[in-house]
Amino acid sequence: MNRSNFFLNMKPVVFFAFLFCVFFFSSCDSDRERVERNSFEYSLRGVWFSNDPSVYSGELHIDYDRITVLGYEEIQTPQPDGDDSRRPFANFTRGAPLKGYSEEGHLYIEDAGILQSGIAYTYWEDLPPPDYKRVAFMRLTFGNRTETLMKAD
Repeated sequence: MNRSNFFLNMKPVVFFAFLFCVFFFSSCDSDRERVERNSFEYSLRGVWFSNDPSVYSGELHIDYDRITVLGYEEIQTPQPDGDDSRRPFANFTRGAPLKGYSEEGHLYIEDAGILQSGIAYTYWEDLPPPDYKRVAFMRLTFGNRTETLMKAD
């Protein structure tokens, strides 16, 4: 076999090797996206506490794919109406890490094997005086009321 015939016969092998590489690398990208879809956005990770604890006192501890709700006890439901559905995180187990993730401005939390519908949130940062140190805020929506949290340093 001469040298030119050898390279002509190798074209199909090179072509299929190229297709295999394209398939392999595209599948790796989709795995990375899937992992990120099942985690909390990086900017949300950390400890969050109530900006106005006179209304509700609570904290969120957000890790890569876990969230722990502390506080927001039933006795904090505002009086005189006592509407517990207005209390943030009213239906979540408190004090235990729960699986969860964030996606498109919503928090999704799994509690007792049930994935709760997304809690809408808005994230922003500010540079308040006097020291103009960057502070992160997250506003969560529970039905017709909101809860603003501030990120701990």
